[in-house]
Amino acid sequence: MGQEHIGELSVLDGSTFFVSDLRGDALGERTHGLFYRDTRFLSLFKIEVDNLPLRILSVHEVDYYSAAFFMSRELPGLATDPDLSIVRHRFVGDGMHEDLILTNYSASTLNVRVVMTFESDFADLFETRSGRIEKRGKTGSEVRADSLLLSYEREDYRLHTVIGFEQTAELKPGRAVFNVAIEPRGQWKTCINISLVSGKEKIRPKYSCMAFGKALPQMSQSLDEWKENAPELESDWGLLNHTYDRSVVDLAGLRFEVEPGDTERPLAAGLPWFMALFGRDSMITSYQSMILGPVIAESSLRALACRQATDFDDYHDREPGKILHELRFGELSYFGESPHNPYFGSIDSTILFLIVLHEAYLWSGDFSLLRELKKEARAALAWIDDYGDQDSDGYVEYKKRSSLGLDNQCWKDSSNSVQFADGRLAEPPIAAAEVQGYVYDAWSRLSGVVGEAWGDEELASSLHGKAAALKERFNRDFWSDKGRFFVQALDGEKQRVDSMTSNMGQLLWTGIVDQVKAKPVVNHLMASAMWSGWGIRTMSSTSGGYSPIEYHNGTIWPHDNSLIIAGLVRYGFKVQAAQIISAQIEASKYFSNRLPEAFAGYDRKETTFPVDYPTACIPQAWAAAAPLLFLRSMLGLEPDPVRRELSVKPLLPPPIKHLWLRGVHAFGRRFDVEAHAESSEVIEE
Repeated sequence: MGQEHIGELSVLDGSTFFVSDLRGDALGERTHGLFYRDTRFLSLFKIEVDNLPLRILSVHEVDYYSAAFFMSRELPGLATDPDLSIVRHRFVGDGMHEDLILTNYSASTLNVRVVMTFESDFADLFETRSGRIEKRGKTGSEVRADSLLLSYEREDYRLHTVIGFEQTAELKPGRAVFNVAIEPRGQWKTCINISLVSGKEKIRPKYSCMAFGKALPQMSQSLDEWKENAPELESDWGLLNHTYDRSVVDLAGLRFEVEPGDTERPLAAGLPWFMALFGRDSMITSYQSMILGPVIAESSLRALACRQATDFDDYHDREPGKILHELRFGELSYFGESPHNPYFGSIDSTILFLIVLHEAYLWSGDFSLLRELKKEARAALAWIDDYGDQDSDGYVEYKKRSSLGLDNQCWKDSSNSVQFADGRLAEPPIAAAEVQGYVYDAWSRLSGVVGEAWGDEELASSLHGKAAALKERFNRDFWSDKGRFFVQALDGEKQRVDSMTSNMGQLLWTGIVDQVKAKPVVNHLMASAMWSGWGIRTMSSTSGGYSPIEYHNGTIWPHDNSLIIAGLVRYGFKVQAAQIISAQIEASKYFSNRLPEAFAGYDRKETTFPVDYPTACIPQAWAAAAPLLFLRSMLGLEPDPVRRELSVKPLLPPPIKHLWLRGVHAFGRRFDVEAHAESSEVIEE
């Protein structure tokens, strides 16, 4: 018989995370174990008590970085009450700390044998994800005076996992045995400290023995400080309140230090596969989360700016001025066996960098960051002209040069995500529709500020003219007169890739859509082929490649929906925006008030509940930030950096009649926003 599957629980603190089953054990499965900076330092961590099965009583994720597991031994006989309580308190952060507490509730002394087993394959995260682990170095396991050592060496690449114990144990390689006598009503406790060594870097756990309820993550702000600093939401829809609170906590947990010693704390993209710096994800999350203030955006922009490409390299799809797609630190990247150190195969990260740089200005009310990152912003603008438009046709397109690069480099970056309505795959170079919208938005935004911020009126005039010309050209070349919608892309032969996708909804967010074309687009988005009842599908159900469980060709992505909602509000379609917001928040109830990276595109009438997408990340940064953009959209909340004021034009979706968002960060101040069915008000604190 196979291993019983009893679900999973994750705890994380930035780039350190642990995934286990609901007993707290990591059993060597693909996602299981202790990971740090793209390497699995523990693949097996199992606790057995008297070789008896453990009955799960209760499991709780206490904070994003800690969890508690309550269990008892399974004794023979259906009517036998448990006599021994087993509790595991786990804390993740720069390694891991765990408290094990055994309590004897019987009237007799219990002689208990506790066996802990540890293994590590030191797998690169890309290996665990693919399920193909082929180590080229040497692994080892040895016993020290009061600890166990697991090791891996390949040339100058050295990794160690050190497992220390508070109580004396019988130690063998990869195994610790405790033989203990627990008196009636007595307890036995021990601590397990798991430290990591990566090259010359020694990573010791942040937390100490019996720290439950007292631990604080070593961030610029603790979790309590982060939550206190976030705006406080109060509404008469409890589900919205809970979903917002969960989002705030998840975003706190995804903050991380990209490299040791970094002062910036951007957000990792998502657990478990994307606990790293991503250009596209960090920029979209930064935009979505502006009601928290521009702090996430500022940190993310700086983290990306200092890693902007300055030269040309095929293997990494690198070009001068380009913003990275993904930065990894595992073994494959170290030895150049993958191009992710960093990899630049994203067509939109550079453009989104410019959009978010401007958005941060809108919410801060000063030009300081625009001026600080002037060199990087100019390089990004030059990249659009010099490298983004590969064939000088006026559109930004992509075609990989790296042998290990991504075939598709837009946000729908799976290999089959850009296809014609009959299911044929588009051939590169590919000009994705939404990317042209991003370019239009970036040029339009910067044309209004670079004159004053950089003293460059000539550039401002040039950007304004280029944006206007792009909008006119785009509305001609990407518009299907027959279907009355915007096609997904132009392929390498300049053919219209005529599948109907959610990309056209993001075009509304960018403002590139002619006003007369907005209504037909919205009609398509809200028709049954695109609208599932839970959200907008990534692909119309009438398209040849559609599947409700295909990653980019039929699933529902909350972040995608959040940008579509912002676009609907921009073009005045608030009723439709409110309808999507209500459905997305209702969906969150089925995911413990967390919106996942994606979920299946089945029709709501068919399922009555949203269906999981099996490998979706959760928490995931831009999914966690989606409810924040929902709030901004339903309030119609916009900053005016000249007057240094916030405006509000709400449309509250049912069942909300009253909503207060207190402590919104803007212009270095805080504002309270109050909205009712009939009125609204913004008050500076």
